[in-house]
Amino acid sequence: MSSANDRSRRFLEELGRRLIIGDGAMGTLLYSRGVRLDTNFECLNLHAPELIRQVHEEYLAAGSRLLETNTFGANAPRLAGFGLDGQARAINLAGARLAREAAGDDAYVAGSVGPLQRPRGEGGVLSREEAEAALREQMEALAEGGVDLFILETFADLADLELGVAIAHELGLPVVAQMAFLQEGRTRDGISAEDAARRLTAAGATMIGANCGAGPRELLQVVTRMAAVSVLPLSAFPNSGFPEYVEGRYIYLATPEYFAGMGRELAQAGAVLIGGCCGTTPEHIRALTEALATLVPAPTTRVVLTPDLSTPTVTPPPESRSDFLADWGRRPIVTVELDPPRGLNCSKVLDGARALARVGVDAISLAENPLGRIRLGNIALARAIQEETGTEVIVHVTCRDRNLIGLHSELMGAHLLGIRNILAVTGDPVAVGGESGATNVFDLNSVSLLELLTALNDGHNLLGAELDGRTRFLLGAAFNPNLTTMEGQLRKLGKKVAAGARFVQTQPVYSTRVLDELLEKTAPFGVPVLVGILPLVSERNAEFLHNEVPGITLPEAVRERMRGKQGEAGVREGMAIARELIEAGRGRCGGYYLMPPFGKVELALELMAFIRRTAG
Repeated sequence: MSSANDRSRRFLEELGRRLIIGDGAMGTLLYSRGVRLDTNFECLNLHAPELIRQVHEEYLAAGSRLLETNTFGANAPRLAGFGLDGQARAINLAGARLAREAAGDDAYVAGSVGPLQRPRGEGGVLSREEAEAALREQMEALAEGGVDLFILETFADLADLELGVAIAHELGLPVVAQMAFLQEGRTRDGISAEDAARRLTAAGATMIGANCGAGPRELLQVVTRMAAVSVLPLSAFPNSGFPEYVEGRYIYLATPEYFAGMGRELAQAGAVLIGGCCGTTPEHIRALTEALATLVPAPTTRVVLTPDLSTPTVTPPPESRSDFLADWGRRPIVTVELDPPRGLNCSKVLDGARALARVGVDAISLAENPLGRIRLGNIALARAIQEETGTEVIVHVTCRDRNLIGLHSELMGAHLLGIRNILAVTGDPVAVGGESGATNVFDLNSVSLLELLTALNDGHNLLGAELDGRTRFLLGAAFNPNLTTMEGQLRKLGKKVAAGARFVQTQPVYSTRVLDELLEKTAPFGVPVLVGILPLVSERNAEFLHNEVPGITLPEAVRERMRGKQGEAGVREGMAIARELIEAGRGRCGGYYLMPPFGKVELALELMAFIRRTAG
């Protein structure tokens, strides 16, 4: 058998002379053969090697001249979700050796490297060092296992992809760099096909291209646009159209004949490495092989546009404020939180909203399924409150319950209904509420949700598609001062303001020291900060908030004041603590965000009256 170096050189030489047929989907075949979707497919390299080897051999028999290892998700962060992060090296070694054994000298082996899995929720960030360590571990094991090149595929994060290209260079192997593009030829982060091609060319990729994300027709547009700005060879691994869910299984409807016909068009557009992604099978690859048998690579003479390697930036929304902040700086602004009901009866919430409106509350803040518990939809309720009272409503929008598509649709619909104030929050995970059968989505976090909202205000969606109009949302962000140090929250607040946040509502504050630090350290951001005040009503209530509710911490002195208190005594002491904090903020705090517990609107009314007396 020839050496990996010889095969790598032969691969590079062959790119300019003939089309190379890749393989198709691994997961689709495994799923069709009874492997459950919640199974870790990569772990089968260790526990069901014959099954993986059989898939490789079927693609080879269908005409594939490049086999991808079954290692797409075999990086430590993704494997950690299955408790397998300690087996990353072993899984990648096994995957490379299985593909190598199947390919022999008849085909090339590409080490498949997929995107890194970010931890979900508000803290879902991998540092560059962590990302590099995960990619390096995987790619070194694949190289040791005998791959001829790397194929970095389905990446949405361009920085991660550039990092993978750099590691491939260090390891001395060719690298195919593929991104996943959505509608309008843009990635999830809004990067265009042209900008991706320019940056990957500058990064030193051997070949650039696209896979997944869309069917062959949309991928054809991406390849055509990449060909216009780069002289590098191009690759294309489209899905077999879009999936349909039929009787408990995902079915891709594009026939092998249709797929092969689109493969010819991809080749004519400049792609020289063509295979299949989700939904494709050996039958698709066999049809593709026959369709491309007589084609030669398209000419590589292209008009290369001037590179623009800058990272796309998001333009902030207009600085105009909605009415509820019109008097900021002249008097304390007060917003009051109400929770939507657990069922369909809105009478109590509407009664509370009317009472608040009568005394001139500046805005009513509506939470969305707090603590992951099912409640009435807050957007519809906001519309009802605005129509009933004429008072502005701040709608909390979480990332937990909707995917990227749903967030776009819901927010555009909210604008249509007259909602103009949005508080963007990541949201409490379902695990806190324990609603049976519910799952966390978290396609976005609070910062990227603000970026989505800013995009809508600018007249396009997060993927760059024009909206034929623009929203006029005033964007708000949450801030949690109740940590050992505020530095992490302050850095995150900087990102939120840069992403479009124009006001802040904080978690409840119970300490004058925290209040002082909060006001001092958020002042440089130049956005209105409404300090959270949640009156305590009993020792039991205080201990629950302190021990069980994310983002709330009570000082020991406050807990001691509430010990043994309940009923009227508990409410009296809790309100005294709240008034002391408001008094401490006199002349320095521009606004308050009141959160009456258990729907006790009368407590918010009492505190509003105190705030106005104190301000006067």
